[in-house]
Amino acid sequence: MLEAHSSYHPCAFCLALKKACLCRNIDAVTGNVRVCTGANDSSLCNRMMSEKTDTPILFLDFDGTISERDAVDLILENYAAPAWLEREEAWRTGHIGSRECLRTQIDLVRAMPDELNDLLDTIRVDEGLLPLLETCAAHNVPVHIISDGFDRCIQRLLARASPPKLATLLRRVRVFSSHLEFAGQARWRTSFSFFPQTCGHNCATCKPALMQALNERNAPTIFVGDGLSDKYAAACADLVFAKKSLANYCRENSVPYIPYDTLHDVAAYLATLLRSNSNLQRRAIRDCA
Repeated sequence: MLEAHSSYHPCAFCLALKKACLCRNIDAVTGNVRVCTGANDSSLCNRMMSEKTDTPILFLDFDGTISERDAVDLILENYAAPAWLEREEAWRTGHIGSRECLRTQIDLVRAMPDELNDLLDTIRVDEGLLPLLETCAAHNVPVHIISDGFDRCIQRLLARASPPKLATLLRRVRVFSSHLEFAGQARWRTSFSFFPQTCGHNCATCKPALMQALNERNAPTIFVGDGLSDKYAAACADLVFAKKSLANYCRENSVPYIPYDTLHDVAAYLATLLRSNSNLQRRAIRDCA
């Protein structure tokens, strides 16, 4: 059986594997960051920490990172009953996880599909996404979008913002997110595929578990995000780009990060780093910050 440190919870993916969890879990009381370990399997963490290939994997948040505005927040601001703000505060203060927060908030939304589509069409995608994906393609860096947000929003924004070159590059990008569907009578239904069994933090999408599951070759991981829902991903990544509330969180919790304003900044930094043929070892990559 998997043993976890007191007050620390391994993610659902690692529980299923019954192996050591490389997710960095943060105690809600102390704010300390620890690594979950499996009983009689401590060598696994050491082995995975040391055996890294040089080509990294890039993980991107979506809302507020790729999109210039948070699509979920915009939907709630325009079409949800005011009680959504109470659920938001409960999440920000750690009383509920993002899964419960999003599920109960979307229950408060009353809008028809055309209304949501028109609202989503006002959101722009960061123009730096194209050079970032070009840089990754040039260096064979896999790219994944991992988001608490909703597939419906992500698909519409990327489809509308994709000139032919970007559309071609996006075919190589996999998206992992929550699901949103119309339930009739202006109501909406949510579901959460990553993973159906919730992690210890009740995340809508367990980003650390996905980062481990998608990293079969044990490569260094790069994460780009902007919000509090990204804190667990940032804590387990080898290199972090952060802005807004994620940057504040990283500063307050001694998580090394590189500040950025737009994805143009991330693209330029990674282009220089990848051209240098740096050995992107786990955690050693953070020396670049």
